[in-house]
Amino acid sequence: MSDYTADIAKYSPNPNEAVVKAIVKYCGIALKSADSAIVALSDKDEVATVCKGFAAKKLGLDQAAAEAGLKTVAAKMKGNNRKSRVTVYYLLAEATGTLGKLG
Repeated sequence: MSDYTADIAKYSPNPNEAVVKAIVKYCGIALKSADSAIVALSDKDEVATVCKGFAAKKLGLDQAAAEAGLKTVAAKMKGNNRKSRVTVYYLLAEATGTLGKLG
């Protein structure tokens, strides 16, 4: 858990541990595979998957709000070629004001 928290802290000071744990639990087995533990925000299909999955189901965001949030996340994480799924999800929730739905 501390690895995820440390990665999130690079972009957002004092990450909420309960929210990090909730995201890790949501992701479950996807975090076991190196490929699925990473989000490619430059891939249109990957962005659509995040929008239809986590953003809609857990955060209650519509497509436009999810895409706008992901653009904010991409800008914040610019230069990081291996974007952790947990970090992206946390920053998405933060950017859209929906962290409270996870903790």
